[in-house]
Parts: sequence; structure tokens; C-alpha cells
Amino acid sequence: MKLKRLFFIQTIKERLHLVHDTSLFFVSYFLFLICISSFISCTSHVHPDKKIFHYNESSGIASLDPAFAKNQSIMWAVHQLYNTLIEVDDKMQLVPSLAKSWEISSDNLTFTFHIRTDIFFHNNDAFPNGKGRKLTAQDVVYSFERIIDKNTASPGAWIFNDRVDSVNGFTAINDSTFQLKLIRPFQPILGILSMQYCSIVPKEAVDKYGNDFRSHPVGTGPFQFVVWEEGQALILKKNEHYFEHDSSGYMLPYLDGIKISFYDSKATEFLEFQQDRLDFINDIDPSFKDEVLTKTGHLKKEWEGKITLNTHPYLNTEFLGILVDPDNELVRSSPLCFQKIRQAINYGFDKRKMMLYLRNSIGTPAESGFVPMGLPSFDTTAVKGYHYDVTKARQLLAEAGYPNGKGLPTIKLLTVPIYADLASYIVNELQQIGINIEVETIQKSLLLEQTAKSKALFYRGSWIADYPDAENYLSVFYGKNPAPPNYTRYKNPAFDILYEKAIAEKNDSVRYKLYQQMDQLIMNDAPVVPLWYDMAIHLVHTNIEGFEANSLNLLELRRVRKQTPPNLP
Repeated sequence: MKLKRLFFIQTIKERLHLVHDTSLFFVSYFLFLICISSFISCTSHVHPDKKIFHYNESSGIASLDPAFAKNQSIMWAVHQLYNTLIEVDDKMQLVPSLAKSWEISSDNLTFTFHIRTDIFFHNNDAFPNGKGRKLTAQDVVYSFERIIDKNTASPGAWIFNDRVDSVNGFTAINDSTFQLKLIRPFQPILGILSMQYCSIVPKEAVDKYGNDFRSHPVGTGPFQFVVWEEGQALILKKNEHYFEHDSSGYMLPYLDGIKISFYDSKATEFLEFQQDRLDFINDIDPSFKDEVLTKTGHLKKEWEGKITLNTHPYLNTEFLGILVDPDNELVRSSPLCFQKIRQAINYGFDKRKMMLYLRNSIGTPAESGFVPMGLPSFDTTAVKGYHYDVTKARQLLAEAGYPNGKGLPTIKLLTVPIYADLASYIVNELQQIGINIEVETIQKSLLLEQTAKSKALFYRGSWIADYPDAENYLSVFYGKNPAPPNYTRYKNPAFDILYEKAIAEKNDSVRYKLYQQMDQLIMNDAPVVPLWYDMAIHLVHTNIEGFEANSLNLLELRRVRKQTPPNLP
């Protein structure tokens, strides 16, 4: 064990020699912090003058290359290291980041971005003398072309497919002006540009490190890379040359650094949090949610004053999907082909009770449309979904030719093991009105395969926003889209006309009304049974200030401050 520790320490020392402009004290501090917190049982408050934010990533981090930012663990780390042209604020509005402003041509096809001229890449050996150079519009061109380059094999290549002009899609007019050209109007492209896939990277670093760029990130973000010992810890330090300032003129970020640990056990993570070695926990594991939360979703008394419960709408809709393709034999031979049966299922169980007893009120019962809370177009007065109404459900069953469910064949519901308790609840509720459901639990990979091949008639699903626009949810039902994303194979000409009109509409208010009309059509036709709109939930220590949740559940640390815990001298 001693040999392993010595090897780990030596590895860190070797890598830290590569970091430029790092004071001996700061290097020593990070080295000491990693070694002791990873291998020795002691607190993390050894140097309270340095404000280091600690969090755990139980699923690990596969890459620090933004071209591969396909899941939350990568996106969180990438967001600290890189910037995008546009970003999303806490109200889900698109605001400037690397681009200080932009214009859209009258035909909605050309987007011109004016790039800030005071932004520099992190210092790195990829640059002459190790000093980061100024970012230019050509870096934007390179970064975007790299995403769609087949040699990169980025899972984010789809964001520009069939949307951006294949010849003149990305152009640097000059060092501070970038132009994007579309094939056809698609207003949600602005939201897509805020995705972590669209982070700007320097060609020199990609060329120097090749495939190892995943573990040698070089960006313009508020924090920069120090060391990553995979499976042990990832350390980032404050970017002393970051371009953003707060409203008082102070340079961001406030924190000196970030340490990410990789405990794969949620129980260990919770224990580390209890002992002040982690500053926050994302989400609450079902195994201890009843220990921390009341059924109404509040902190239990024994936790009040010790930690803060931070909640916010999260752009994720949990639902039951129903295959509705009339040409599919599975559909033709199932009672789910009848709209009134699908509507009866929507009315037939109590979502509010389900959230209270099975979810500790984490989330909001989905009684509006498929588009979730947290998006600007969400409006419960404009989109009417389904609430619990046994009388209405029974009436619809009778109108469909199955009074009290008499003669109605058993319907199979596919789900994954983690949601088996929710499926059982729904089954028991629907059984009381005469709808018999048989639950089959299968592995997630198999469920995804069956939905993609239109072999799953009735299934549990979820849709997490890729970008902050309701179009991302409504495209799931666009008749010209394959599966994915149109897993239900829903097709309604009226819906498709509204969809095509909406994506070309520049006026937000007008576009939101079109979105709402489309969402209402989905509710009327009922190819899905919305269950709940999700909630981002964090447990945060009381000495952490400025930690704000957002609907994308993106980890935002630029304006976070860490005060000395009250139990320390």
C-alpha cells in the first residue's frame, strides 16, 4: 500500500511540473490535498485560507474533451474548463458569453456573432513559451468543424446535421466575427450553441495531445486543469486570467479551486458529505431520502440549520410512452390503438399521491403537457393535461367499448428495475377501474433497443433537455422524425405544420404560443402519459454561498463562495 501511495504522489509531482504560473505553495497545497484526502482519514480543512469546492462524481468522468460531453458528469467538468458563444442564465434565457452580441439575417439563415477580444486560452505547453494565446473567430470555426468531423467521432455531431450549410456553414469573417449559415430556418440553433458540445477549443492543444486531449483539457473557462488521477481525484485551479467580473468589478471565480472525487458508493458519498469532506450532494439516493426528507419534500428537523436543501425545476419529463403507429401490427392488435383507452390511462391514477409517497415530493405531478416546468414557454393555463378523475376514466372505457374494463385485454408495460415500484403503483391504481397492466422489467439497453425498433408498445421513458428550448421536447413527436427521437411514431399533419412554423419564428412570444398549441395536440391524442416534471435537488453545506440551481442542472461555480465552517477556529 505504501508503494502505491508513493507512486501516486510521484505521478502527481511529475504532472504538476507541467503546470505553468503555479506558485510553490499552491502546488504543494493541491498535492497535499489529493494525497491526504484520497488515502488518509483526516478532514479537508488543512488549509482553510484556500477555498476549494469539493464534490463527488459517483459515475466517474469518461473524458474532459467537450466534443464528448454527452452526459452530466462530463458536462459539469467541461463547464468549469470551457466557454461557449452563448450560455443560459438561471431564468433559461440565452445570454452572451464568448460572443458579446449577435444578429440574425432577415431570411433567418445567417447568424453573425461578435466575439470578445479579451479572452485567452489557459496557459499550456501547447502554446509557444507555454502562454495561452487570444481566442479568435477561427477557433470557433475549428471547434465546430471538429464536432462534425467523422474522425472525431463526437456523439454531438447530430446537433448540426441537416441544419448547417455543409459548404459555408462556419466562417471567420475576421478575428472577432464568426458567421453560421443554416440550410433552412431553425431558431433553436441558438440554444444548441449553448450546449457543452459547442465549447471552444484551441487547435494547438488538440494537435499536441491527440487522443490524450481527453485528459489534457485546454479552454478559456473559469477554472483550469491541474491533475487527473482517474478513479482517485480531479483537481482544477482558478483561472487567474478569466475574463468575467461580477457587478462590483471583482474577477470571477471566487473559489481557488475544485476537487472532484470518484466514490462509486452513494453511501460513502453521503458519509463524506456528513463529515464535511464534500460541499454538496446532487440528488438524494432512494436509500437515504427518507432519512433526510419528509414526505412533503422538506428537510427533517434534525437536519435543519445543518445543511441547506436547494431545489429547482429540472428539464426532464418522466412519462409512459405508447406506440401509436397504425401500420404496426403490435398497435393494430392492441386496445392502446384507441385514443380513449390512452386517455383513460392518463386519468386513471393519482399522480399527486404517487409523488408524495414514492418520491418524497421530489418533482411536480405532470398535469399539463409534455414540455416540463422550467422552460419559458411552460404555461399550465395554456396547456391542459390530465388530472386524477376515476369517473372520467371509466366513462372513456365505456365509450371505447369496455365498460368497467370488461373484455379489455391485459396490457404489458416495459420498465427498468429502478422504476419497478412506480410501475407497481400505477398498475394497482389502474386495476381498480378495470385496466389490467402486466409489468415486465428489463435492462435499460434492451428497452432502448426495443423502443428504437418500434417493438415496445407501452414503456416507461424520460426526456432530458439537450438544450433550453421546448422544440427539443416537441421534436419527439414530429412526424418526419424517425425513432429516435419519435419513439411513439406519432404523426399528426396539424402538429407538423405548427412545428415547421415554430422553428422558423424569431419572435419568442409567437413561437411559445405555437409550442403550446402543439403540446395541447399531444395531450389530446395521448401518445404519452406524463408522470412528473423533474426537480434538481441538492444538499449543500451552510458555509457555501451563491450556489444556485438551474433548470439544466448545470453545475455553476463561478459565483460560489466558501466560508470557513463555524466549527473551525
